[in-house]
Amino acid sequence: MKFIHITDPHIVPVPQTLCALDPRERLTTAIADINRHHRDAALTVMTGDLAYLGEPAAYRDLRTLLDALDMPYHLLVGNHDDRANFREAFPETPVDENGFVQYVVPTRAGHFVMMDTMEAEASFGIYCEKRFEWLEAQLTLLAGQPVFLFLHHPPFDIGINSLDASRLPDADRLANLIKKHGNVRYMFYGHVHRAVWGAWRGIPTSALPGTNHQVGLTLGDTDEMLGTHERPAYGVVLIEDDCVNVHLRDFIDESPRFPLLDKASKNAATAADLPSVPAEFVGI
Repeated sequence: MKFIHITDPHIVPVPQTLCALDPRERLTTAIADINRHHRDAALTVMTGDLAYLGEPAAYRDLRTLLDALDMPYHLLVGNHDDRANFREAFPETPVDENGFVQYVVPTRAGHFVMMDTMEAEASFGIYCEKRFEWLEAQLTLLAGQPVFLFLHHPPFDIGINSLDASRLPDADRLANLIKKHGNVRYMFYGHVHRAVWGAWRGIPTSALPGTNHQVGLTLGDTDEMLGTHERPAYGVVLIEDDCVNVHLRDFIDESPRFPLLDKASKNAATAADLPSVPAEFVGI
């Protein structure tokens, strides 16, 4: 099964920009690229920070943009979102009995469990008692079945102090729930505005660049958070049997495409064969 992972679009209302970029234009470009190259994907998941300041107009704009997707989409909220304004714009998105944006999406590969880690007017993640009760109930119902977790805030440090300060607490409790279920296969998260792959308590994890701006790689002792114009991307995720692969798609990349091998000789192309392509692009 193929699906698309997008995160942190940070939509602002027209005519605003953010970090000297237009988040609406960036997301429009991403959606057009998805429709062009990955129309066969089963669905798209967007892991939070849908709007930058949570304004109703931003969510209305987001809905207009997402309506262009050639596949179903499923949304989570992040720390920049406003839950009430989001629900007004996307009333079809399920919520749990307490109004948190938490729900389960059955797929051919297993069940996608969407978690709500947002705390109003706070950058850090929160997973309260009521949300834990919901999650435990869902994992109990899905005992023995493949589960994929989606959330905005990671429950672990990634090595960037400014982001680690706003991670999801109660990591041990979440880890114990995951261990008890026994078949959580992967965790997808947002918030960090960077491509990060790894594993936590034995569970593979990944995050992606945002579709607008990024957070600079400031490892070490500094607590400063730097914004950058590093290139955006979305994820193309392939799940088959016991294998999960996440491909990073730079959707603003316009570099040339060319065959690396000559079909007749099976030799690698040379710069002479591709006069308009720099030599450093040739080969694998």
